[in-house]
Amino acid sequence: MTYRRAVIPALVGGVVITLLLWWAGASTQALQLRGTTTVFDPQSVSELQRWLGPWSYDPPAELMSGGPVDTNTGLSASAGLSASTSYADLYSTAMQIRFVAVFVFFLAGALLLVRRIPPTRGRTPATLLALWAWAPVAGTLAVTVSAPWLIASRGHGSYRVLPALSGVIASSGPITVFAGLLTAALTVLVARVTAKGEDPQPRRSVPQHAARLAASVGTAVVAFSLVFLSYQSVAAWIQTSFSGAGMLSEPGDLLRQWLLLGGWAGPGATGLGDWLLYRSVDVLMLVVVWWALRLLPGLLTRTTVPAMAVGGICATVLGLLASQVLHMAIDDTAGVYGPVQRFSALGTGPAALTFGIAAGLAAVATLRLAGGRDTGDVPVGRDTAEVAG
Repeated sequence: MTYRRAVIPALVGGVVITLLLWWAGASTQALQLRGTTTVFDPQSVSELQRWLGPWSYDPPAELMSGGPVDTNTGLSASAGLSASTSYADLYSTAMQIRFVAVFVFFLAGALLLVRRIPPTRGRTPATLLALWAWAPVAGTLAVTVSAPWLIASRGHGSYRVLPALSGVIASSGPITVFAGLLTAALTVLVARVTAKGEDPQPRRSVPQHAARLAASVGTAVVAFSLVFLSYQSVAAWIQTSFSGAGMLSEPGDLLRQWLLLGGWAGPGATGLGDWLLYRSVDVLMLVVVWWALRLLPGLLTRTTVPAMAVGGICATVLGLLASQVLHMAIDDTAGVYGPVQRFSALGTGPAALTFGIAAGLAAVATLRLAGGRDTGDVPVGRDTAEVAG
């Protein structure tokens, strides 16, 4: 699909997800109404407020109040009100940056995905899944970009910067997953309309050995985080060994956010059967990642490095979502604090961005070294030896 045709659905998707997140953030006020607890239990209300809070454009109540006179500093109430107004302005700036960033990041990813995986010739499910997986990534990047302004608006921007940054990055929440599903569906519908009249782009034939080897190497990169770095003793070392100094002290929380895709330990006091059941969650994630990376070169109209990198991110996010859904199904304690609590883990995992890029780059390098170098659009059914050549 040409850029001229791909930019229309990408723009529609960017606008839709921005409006959905803005609407979700504006709904936080409705959760504070007196009759809310008659519809939801108090735990669910609190959890929904946590979901929607990162996208709420209205400043928190503490930023809008001047507060009492501080006898130690001699600040008057009017001075306190002026300071709180400045902090509220910083918060508004942070949210402006956040919504602009989520539009730009989703637009950029959707433009590349729709162009390289157009929803034609059996690619529609793949396009839908890829766009859905890209939505929480765009949300994570948006909250990361806006984090400095949001931290400064709390009035203690120079205190524990890295742990505060880690907390903000992890706050995008599962709301981006639900908004992303609707956004992906609408984007695909628009893309199918704009693709009409364009010359058909048949799926490429990729040597099976090269595709499987590339998928295995990419999955091994993801497994390095999921199996090795996420092991309890290694994860503890990552979080506690780097002390730093000054404003950049305590980077452990930030490293954990961007390096760990999970967390596990040996059976210990739990039964072996239960331990193996929870490890099946990790196995499912790796299977989904391998399968997605195996199909990705054939789905792409051209296996460029940017397309494989973004595809690797989407494959990792899809694997993470599948594992989180399975974990919800087998965890009998997830519903203790209300039904909303079951979905709280969805969409978390900035490390999917780190290792998704690495997996995509490793896969495309392996694919080219193994004889699957892309020389253009090749229809399915052509001799694989010709493709490899």
